[in-house]
Amino acid sequence: MKSSRRQSQPHSPRRVGQHSRLLTATEAARILAEEGVVDYQLAKHKAAERLALSRHANLPTNEEVEHALAEHLQLFQAKQLAQRIAEHRRVACEAMKFLEAHQPRAVGTVLSGIITNYSDIQLHVCADSPEQIAMALMDHSIPYDQSQRRFRYGKDRYSEKPVFRFTAGNINIELAVFTPSEFRELPLSPVNGRPMKRAGLKELQTLADSSPV
Repeated sequence: MKSSRRQSQPHSPRRVGQHSRLLTATEAARILAEEGVVDYQLAKHKAAERLALSRHANLPTNEEVEHALAEHLQLFQAKQLAQRIAEHRRVACEAMKFLEAHQPRAVGTVLSGIITNYSDIQLHVCADSPEQIAMALMDHSIPYDQSQRRFRYGKDRYSEKPVFRFTAGNINIELAVFTPSEFRELPLSPVNGRPMKRAGLKELQTLADSSPV
């Protein structure tokens, strides 16, 4: 007599791969939220190592990690997250008013609201030369560090931009400087590979006014 019970079938490689991607994204999100790591790629590699996955494992995309991070923050840090969103947007608006002559645009986490304890406020500004931004900061006795950041554009083009970093209260603000001709072309988001979303002061102020508190 044949048994009516179904024999268990081994999980398909595809399902196993999807499960490992989910585990890796979840652990990467925890690392980003709790351990001071801000680079998605580094967080993914740390997560894969902790989960004892192969170096050649099929890692999650940055979008999958960002989705897991948003869920982690809502689940474990909801109250703190609401406070961070309100504070970051308020400070960003103040910085944009200060930099009004340089057409500041908010990008990144201050728009998405996926803000950890380690997130910086990121602004794009327009100037003929980085010295104009340096002078604006020095004129107001604002200490800063200067470095370079590489931005990706279409067809895998990359371009280095000057970056100024300073602190307002306990929040770091990063200014990426674009010349007027460069400012018109949007760099690609490191999260989804699409042109970055930028917001002017009016749009950010609207977001700030509607931010949870």
